[in-house]
Amino acid sequence: MAKLKVNGKSHTVDVEEDTPLLWVLRDHIGLTGAKYGCGIAQCGSCTVHIDGVAVRSCVYPLGALSGEEEITTIEGLSEGASHPVQQAWAELDVPQCGYCQPGMIMAVASLLNTNPNPTDEDIDAEITNICRCGTFVRVREGIHLAKTKKA
Repeated sequence: MAKLKVNGKSHTVDVEEDTPLLWVLRDHIGLTGAKYGCGIAQCGSCTVHIDGVAVRSCVYPLGALSGEEEITTIEGLSEGASHPVQQAWAELDVPQCGYCQPGMIMAVASLLNTNPNPTDEDIDAEITNICRCGTFVRVREGIHLAKTKKA
């Protein structure tokens, strides 16, 4: 049995230690915002925060967690989509199909937590999520808009 703190709530799950966090969140806790995309930590659709740091949950084994970490999913990022990144995404209509966007938003929120005024070069280096629809121009615009909003 493993204990987790997810979006401010405690959970106990009975899964193998090598089970990826993504499957624990989706299949055992019922939080389906993080998506399965590639399974090899390349696309970023599964991005969540562990203690405020963006991680690719599809390859993050449950056994790597102590149970003391705070895990945040897109469902727990803010009340009513009030996070500056979510506001910017809605204002600019960033998503097209939307499949990758929960992971993209989580990656961007983590970037802005550590670097509140990223340059285009910072964005290129840190936001490596893949969007098959190619909304990267709107993502960049959204990041620049979000950094002007207050959390």
